[in-house]
Amino acid sequence: MKRRPHPVMGLLRWLDAWARAAFPAANTALLMMLAGVPVGLPSAVPAVALACVFFWSVFRPAAMAPPVCFGIGLLQDLLGFAPLGIGILTLLVVHGTALRLRRLLVRQSFLVVWLAFAGFAAGAALLGFVLQAALTWRLPPPALAMVQLALDVGLYPAIAALLTRLHKAMRRAETLG
Repeated sequence: MKRRPHPVMGLLRWLDAWARAAFPAANTALLMMLAGVPVGLPSAVPAVALACVFFWSVFRPAAMAPPVCFGIGLLQDLLGFAPLGIGILTLLVVHGTALRLRRLLVRQSFLVVWLAFAGFAAGAALLGFVLQAALTWRLPPPALAMVQLALDVGLYPAIAALLTRLHKAMRRAETLG
């Protein structure tokens, strides 16, 4: 039996596929900009960036490629007025490590994933602290790293709940289309 060639993807289907692939990165950037609004509290931008990169790296790794992580890290550094490279390197390390542990994490309960994220957040806070000290030639106050760790771990459940709903909606749309 002769197979018919697949029809060329129409423009609307192509745009839909492109939008779904770009959604995690665009959503992360939007959330980071919203978190960057000055309200007199410690910035939640690094917490939002870390949570989004971790979540999408585990649950939709094709949409969170290293160049996307680089761009998100650059945006984080620019929004937080941090020395360029701290957010980039931190998010790339988190992304690579999350990809290595993806098969294990994707099958776990939320509590286990949250605890794993807490470990990632601790490592990211430590790496950020060390990089900040190395780039500025001054030892930053350790309290800043502890506040960042608390924000990371504390905001993750809310961010993960939102991203889980979006991820499920994207999967439903993919199975229908």
